[in-house]
This record gives sequence, structure tokens and C-alpha cells, in this order.
Amino acid sequence: MTSTADHEAGVLAAARAGDHDAFIALLAPHLRALHVHCYRMLGSIDDADDALQEAQLLAWRDLDGFEGRAPLRHWLYRITTTTCLKVIRARIRVPVPAGEVFYLQPYPDRLLDQLTAGDPDPAAVVEQRDSVALAFIAAMQQLPATQRAALLLRDVLAYSPAETAQLLNTSVAAANSLLQRARATLGAHHGTDSAERRARPLDASERQIVARFVEAWQRRDIPGVAALLAEDAILRMPPERTEFAGRDNIVDFFATVPASGRLDLIDLVVVRANGQPALAAYLPDDRGACRGYGIMVLDITDGMIATITGFPDATLFATFGLPTTRPTARAE
Repeated sequence: MTSTADHEAGVLAAARAGDHDAFIALLAPHLRALHVHCYRMLGSIDDADDALQEAQLLAWRDLDGFEGRAPLRHWLYRITTTTCLKVIRARIRVPVPAGEVFYLQPYPDRLLDQLTAGDPDPAAVVEQRDSVALAFIAAMQQLPATQRAALLLRDVLAYSPAETAQLLNTSVAAANSLLQRARATLGAHHGTDSAERRARPLDASERQIVARFVEAWQRRDIPGVAALLAEDAILRMPPERTEFAGRDNIVDFFATVPASGRLDLIDLVVVRANGQPALAAYLPDDRGACRGYGIMVLDITDGMIATITGFPDATLFATFGLPTTRPTARAE
């Protein structure tokens, strides 16, 4: 064995003997990657938190069942995927309008950055970061649960057909069928393929677009905001089903609804989510403090803002490492 393998074997033996600290150390290098997997399956960072916690409890309880014939990572993904499938089945019992992804949330890049620090598989790190674009995550939620799992295991985590079948407790033929149907659905209805789902670092021009958007917003320069939007831009605000399609409709909304059109009263803080630029918005309250309101994730295509997905949820701020209240609001 290598020294790394010797160390893992020693930690595993201690965990099996009931040493919970050893168990935590055993899982630690895998937790962020497993959390991202849960997020991709479930589309919600809150649900990913719960699913990962449940998967860890199951792993601790069933540790004696890990025989070591496959890598620990493989065993952990099997438990985590099964847990996510249970969460999805539970959701189905709650009636919602067809196609509505009411639980969709953004994933902070500050957490994605932890992948490079802990995941033992460099190839997995690349794939984990490359397939978190918000449009891809939303499209994944429209797939049946097992198709979703098959596509992620094969196309994102690069498991073989035999490994995927084992992880899903099915035959290779059935796993391949699930994968083919998932790929066909994404391609036909969402135009999503391996290239389109990849989030990439912002270049200088995209950073400039974000800076210009913030500047125009805070000057209450509606024409300036409009100039940065694609003509066919879309504004979405999950869980609401309302969608504003087209530059004119979006700027009409911005000019009248947020803070009654007083965009200059709204503080914007640049962050990143899902490998994309994002903005945290703070609204003033009656006491003069700016309180966290929501996160806007921007999709920039061909030098224009093509999609704005707004999440009016102040609880997201802690996940992004942001305070929920800023000291003072801008004077009117």
C-alpha cells in the first residue's frame, strides 16, 4: 500500500471500532464533492444540506457494510445518491404546478472553491466545478429522479456503465437506457449539452459588464441598465412563476417595483454563484438599515446579460458569507 492508502486503512479501522472522530476524518476529503452532488440532484442548497447529513448518518450506521472492494468514494456516492432519490420521491407527494421548480436555489462559489482543497480526485474537481451552471441545474430538475442520477453519475462524475448500474442497483442495460433518455430530454427541451452546462471564469469584459450594471443600478439609470440587457433577456424569480421576457418588460419592472423604482436605495454587492456573476441586494428598512433581500444570478452571453434569476430569500446570505444587515442605508 501507499502511505496514503495505509493512512486511510488505519482511519477506517478506527472508525469501524467506534471512533467517531476517525469517521469524520475519513469522510472529510469527500464532503464538499458529495454536497455538490446532492445540490445537482436536488437543486436546493438547503435540501443538499439535509440529504448530506442523512447520508453521513447512514454511512456511520452501515460502515461495517463497506467491504473495501471498491473505493470509499464509490460507496459514499451510492449512499448519497440513494438518499437524494428518497428526497425526490418525498417531493412528489407534495402537489405543485407541473414543471415548477419551487425549491431552486443558487450555490455560492465560495463553497465550490473548497473542492480544490479537499477532493482526492483532480478530474472530479474539474467536473464538479464545470457542471453547476444554474440553467443546467434547473434543467436537471425536470428529469425523472433515476434519469437525473444516471446522467450525473455518467456525464459528470465519469462512472463507467457497470459502476453506474451498481450505484443505482440496476442492470447495465437499464442504466444505459436511463442515460439515453436523460440526454435526449435535455437536448430536445432545454438545449443543454456538455458544452453549454460549463461554467467558466469571467473574463475582463464580463467583469466590466457587471460593474456597469451595478453602477447604472445605483445611479437609477434605467436606460443604462437597459443597454446591458439582451433584447430577448429573461428575468425569473423562483419560486414565483412570473417571468419577464424581453428587455422592455424587465426595465419596466426595475423602474417601478423594487423599492418603488428607487434603485438608488438598494445596495448591491458583487458575489459569485454557480460559476456565474451574482449580486446580493440589500433593501432599506424603516430604521435606516439595509437588510438582505435576495440574490440575483446573471447569465452573460455574447457580451449582454441574457438571464437574471432572482432569489428573494434573505436566508441565503449566510451561505454566501454575507451579513444579513448592512450598517446603514444610502441617504435618499
